[in-house]
Amino acid sequence: MTTAIDKIAAADPTAPVAVGRGRRSRGLVRGLLPPLVVGVGGLAVWELTVKVGKVAPFILPAPSAIWEQFWLSRSVIWQTGLATGANALVGLIAGALVGILAAMAASRFRLLGEVSIPVAAALNALPIIALAPILNNMFDSTSSIPRRVVVSIVVFFPVFINTLRGLREVDPTHRELMDSYAASGWTFTRLVRLPGALPFVFTGLRQASSLAVIAAVVAEYFGGLQDGLGSRITSAASNTAYPRAWAFVVGACVLGLVFYAVALGLERLATPWRSR
Repeated sequence: MTTAIDKIAAADPTAPVAVGRGRRSRGLVRGLLPPLVVGVGGLAVWELTVKVGKVAPFILPAPSAIWEQFWLSRSVIWQTGLATGANALVGLIAGALVGILAAMAASRFRLLGEVSIPVAAALNALPIIALAPILNNMFDSTSSIPRRVVVSIVVFFPVFINTLRGLREVDPTHRELMDSYAASGWTFTRLVRLPGALPFVFTGLRQASSLAVIAAVVAEYFGGLQDGLGSRITSAASNTAYPRAWAFVVGACVLGLVFYAVALGLERLATPWRSR
């Protein structure tokens, strides 16, 4: 039986491309419209609750007041966002590289794999609010190293665990094929394990991208350079400028979304077969 799309394709060879683009556009609208409606509706309810209920600003500022402060402080938010973003990016790259390399080594050597998982779990259990002040005291007050180390530690666990899981899930057929070629362990990891683990690696990176921004902001609460979003949040809150503090929180949320969007875009570039 000939489908409607086949009939259109027979009449116009470019029709399938147009149909595919139309479907993707409709899928994009269906994916973006519900969260957009819910977000706008939530902001409207928030605004009405604060205005009608006469909620005190120190409890919950209105979205309109937050937006006003966000616009007035946009240049400061941009500069502090760049500082926090730099710390988050350096820590994310360092933690991800160490996590991937550690996962490759753990998948290659069984004993190392058995030992590394408890160590990674212990690192993941370290509270940022306890670790950041200690690291700030270990380095100079003008150094950004403590914040980047905190981000690296937070990022390490999700990247390591997801990468290790992907490296261990190997098709037996591929293993037999590489064994028939007498491939070494590292050659097998480089040509089979790591490419097959890419979806798991990017799952860990997507998780780590948002955690990196959170860790960078929280680490800025505890001294060091006062050039990031975290220090501005605490400064505004201590001066009872709560709408301005919330404006910097919004800036941190936007920064986290940017990091997540970049990680998602890199995943689609590296694994195009998953988005088809």
